Amino acid sequence: MELIKPNINIDFVGKRRIAFIVSLALVIMSIASLVMKGGPKYGIDFAGGMLIQVKFSQSITPGEIKGVLSTVGIEKASVQQFGDVGDKEYLIRAEKSSEATERLADKIKVTLEAACPDNKVEIRRVEMVGPKVGKDLREKALKALFAAILLIAVYISGRFELKWITGIIVAMVLLIAIYLFSMFHVHIPTLIVIALFVTVGLCVYLQLRYALGAIVALIHDVIITMGIFSLADKEFTLPIVAALLTIIGYSLNDTIIVYDRIRENLRKYHKKSYSTIINKSINETLSRTILTSVTTLVVVVALFMFGGGIIHDFAFAMVIGIIVGTYSSIYVASMILILLQKGTAPFWGTSRKTVS
Repeated sequence: MELIKPNINIDFVGKRRIAFIVSLALVIMSIASLVMKGGPKYGIDFAGGMLIQVKFSQSITPGEIKGVLSTVGIEKASVQQFGDVGDKEYLIRAEKSSEATERLADKIKVTLEAACPDNKVEIRRVEMVGPKVGKDLREKALKALFAAILLIAVYISGRFELKWITGIIVAMVLLIAIYLFSMFHVHIPTLIVIALFVTVGLCVYLQLRYALGAIVALIHDVIITMGIFSLADKEFTLPIVAALLTIIGYSLNDTIIVYDRIRENLRKYHKKSYSTIINKSINETLSRTILTSVTTLVVVVALFMFGGGIIHDFAFAMVIGIIVGTYSSIYVASMILILLQKGTAPFWGTSRKTVS
């Protein structure tokens, strides 16, 4: 099945300057939002604290719920509508509590029912995470994201450039460096950011063009997804980490499809310019890319609309990731190859070199 005509010839390479500006603007906007808000809005999983999901039989306002909570010693609590308005469900978040979870949940239920005698209260979910556990989970999530990107760099280097040993050496050097820095109690977020910059620098220095393209595309996807979450004021939880890892895998799959076709066409059309070969490769894989993205997006949108409140944010992250990941496999990963190709014109110009 093909959505795109086989002989289509869209000038993707010619539009790379516009794409670069769009990507740069989105990344800057995402980073600015994260910086202004002091980082992601961590959920209970990472920040620690208590979460209670409550369902009412009749309408009630968040202000009324807060007033009742203050009588049981929960002063600084946030109350948020959960699901549709007609569900009459709320999420209560508090930083900490000295009481056992079960006792506190029962106490809140009794107090709410006493304050609203005609309103039936049902405690549907109770979660409590200590601050130390939340910090550990946060650090492990960052390590998981970094490990995924690092292993991808090794795989891409070996598969497309036959530089398995170079890729493994880069990975080992970075892992040793991270271990040494961690001994000096460097914060994990700072350590991961430094390691990512070093990874990109090593890929440039060692001419690991395919690996660099894939890594930059993945970092691009993760930053923009987190930035949109920050702008939408959504919480960053363990399911969102799972969504980011899924997005990394999905985006990489798209990138590998394009890279495979570029490698094939470099052998078939070795007399054509590098930019022409890349543009032709993107056009030849466009139908498959769009068909895969659209079918996956339909499923994820269905989850987003009908999956319920628990899976809502996960599906939202996946929707963003699929769109951004498809875009980056065309306009980021592939265009990085042109940037690092010896003898080509600058990024904003037209390639003049004929690949031999």
